[in-house]
Amino acid sequence: MNQQLSKLPASQTTIFTKMSNLAHEHQAINLSQGFPDFPVDPQLIELVSNAMRAGKNQYSPMAGLIQLRERIAEKTAAAYGYTYHPETEITITSGATQAIFSCIAAFIHPQDEVIIFEPAYDCYEPSITLFGGKTIPIQLSYPNYTIDWKMVANSVTPKTRMIIINTPHNPSGTVWSQEDMAQLERLVADTNILILSDEVYEHIIFDNIAHQSVARYPNLASRSFIIGSFGKTFHITGWKTGYCLAPSELMKEFRKVHQYNVFSGNHPVQEAIARYLENPFHYLSLPQFYQQKRDLFLSLLEGSSFKMNPTSGTYFQLLDYTAVTEENDIIFAERLTKEHKIASIPISVFNTSKQDDKVLRFCFAKTDDTLKQAAEILQTI
Repeated sequence: MNQQLSKLPASQTTIFTKMSNLAHEHQAINLSQGFPDFPVDPQLIELVSNAMRAGKNQYSPMAGLIQLRERIAEKTAAAYGYTYHPETEITITSGATQAIFSCIAAFIHPQDEVIIFEPAYDCYEPSITLFGGKTIPIQLSYPNYTIDWKMVANSVTPKTRMIIINTPHNPSGTVWSQEDMAQLERLVADTNILILSDEVYEHIIFDNIAHQSVARYPNLASRSFIIGSFGKTFHITGWKTGYCLAPSELMKEFRKVHQYNVFSGNHPVQEAIARYLENPFHYLSLPQFYQQKRDLFLSLLEGSSFKMNPTSGTYFQLLDYTAVTEENDIIFAERLTKEHKIASIPISVFNTSKQDDKVLRFCFAKTDDTLKQAAEILQTI
C-alpha cells in the first residue's frame, strides 16, 4: 500500500503476536505473551453459562450493566477511599486497550503532546499518533526504572495535553511510590493536563506494597482516567472486559467515542463478573497467589547465568542476560525460542529509541509445572 495512505506507516505486527507465533511454530514454552495457562475458576464459567441460559445475550447498556458498575464503585471506594458514581463516572469497555484508545481518541488533537514513560506498553504511541498527537517519551533506566521528575518537568510545555502512567508497570514490574504520586500531583497542579492511569495490574502487587492508584489522590482523580482489566484480574484475557473510571465531565466525552467504537461490551460476561465481585476474596487473594509463582520462578533460577531483581507487581519477571551473550535482545529472544524452545519478550521494542539493556521479559502466570520446565531450560543457557 502507498505509505502516504497509511496513518501508521511505522506500525507493524506487535511483538506479542510475533513471539507467540514463533513459539507455536517451534513448539516452545510460551512465556512471552501475558496470559495464564491455568483454568478459569469454574464458578465464573458457571455464572457466564447461567447468564447465557437466562437470555442475557443481546446488547447491554452502552455504559455497561449498572450492577457491574455498582460493584466497581464499591470495590474502588473500599480500596482507595474515592467514590465514583456508577451512572455517570464508570463505563465498561471491551478490554483495557479499547479504554485507552477511547481516552486518547476523545481528547488528543493534532499537535497535542502526550508524555509517556518508556519502556511503555505498545498501544500508547500508535494511538497518540493516529489522532495527530506527539509522543514525548521519558526513558526509564534499567535496573530500577525510577523516574527522573526533573526530566519530566522539563518535558512539560504549553502543548502538553496528557500524561500516561502505568503502575504496576508493564514491562518492568516496578510500582510507583507515594512520592512519585506527590511529584505528579505537584507537576500538574494549576494546569489543564489530563492523566491516563493504566492500572490493569492493580491487584497483582507483592511484598505488602500498597498500590498507588490515582483514586487515592483527589487532586489527581479529578483530572484522571483510571483503566482496569478483569481479564488480568480473573485470568480471563480472552473475554476482553475492562472498565474506565473518570469524573463525569470527562466520562461524558469518553462515552461519545465509546458508543461509536464498540457501543457496548459482552453482556453475559458482565452479568457473571458482577456476581463474582460480590466476594472480594476473588481479587484480594491475588497478591499471595502470584507472589508464590514469582518466588517459585526465581528460586528455580538460582545459580543460573541470568541476573534478576524480583518484580514488585504484574506477572512478569525481567531477566538480565549480559553474562550469557552480547546479542541484541530481539535476536537473542528469537534464538531462545528457536534453539532452546522458550519464548520471551525483548524489552527494547517498548522503547522509541530501541534502547537495549540486554533484558528479556518472562510471564510467570503459568502452572508450576510450566515454570519448572521453563527454568530447567534457562538453567542450561
